[in-house]
Amino acid sequence: MTAVTGSRQAAVRGWITRRRRLLRRLAVAAVIALLLVSGPWLWTTFAAHGHVYDEADAPAADVVIVLGTEVLPDGQPSARLAGRLETAAALVRSGRARVVLVSGDGNGVSGDEPAAMTAYLTGRLGVDPRRVVGDPAGLDTYDSCIRARDVYGVERALVVTQSYHVSRAVTLCRHLGLDVDGVTARCPSCSTWLIARKSARDYLASAKAAWDAVRRRPPAVSSPDSPAVEDALRGT
Repeated sequence: MTAVTGSRQAAVRGWITRRRRLLRRLAVAAVIALLLVSGPWLWTTFAAHGHVYDEADAPAADVVIVLGTEVLPDGQPSARLAGRLETAAALVRSGRARVVLVSGDGNGVSGDEPAAMTAYLTGRLGVDPRRVVGDPAGLDTYDSCIRARDVYGVERALVVTQSYHVSRAVTLCRHLGLDVDGVTARCPSCSTWLIARKSARDYLASAKAAWDAVRRRPPAVSSPDSPAVEDALRGT
């Protein structure tokens, strides 16, 4: 009986040891998988460090890029888009920017983003129309950055968007060679739930951003060089 009991105890100890080893391996694998999945998000977060500012502390640049997002059915900017435009207008009024490049999807699901942005800036916010340039082919953040560089000749700019998006925008623009600083846009109606949901979406979008950056994806829409920004700067 003693020998049998000892054999059973040894088997149990062996099973426990194997189980612990398996759990340790699974834990290590989970950590590695998390790091791999989180790598793009970590890249966008750390690469933007030191280049993101609140509106009150923003540095100066000739151009401020406003990234498009949802337009309401009546053609007005959504609350988040209005917050971005209000921030850009404040930068112009304070002399920290001279020209606003509104970049979005001119044929978006919710409507013509640059047209709505331009109308809001020049109508509701009183920005001189000569200071506003629209890019209707900024279909996503990467395209907005690369087109600002290649089509509109922008080298130095501020980029305005909400807190959950600003690090990715800054990182992509800087990766593409633009000297960009981000400015966190106003968002008075942004609930904690909305910020959390958008942050989760941006976490996933970082993987696409990293892939676009690594393969140096060309913009979805190719356009000839435009002097619009340079002309606007000359006219201000």
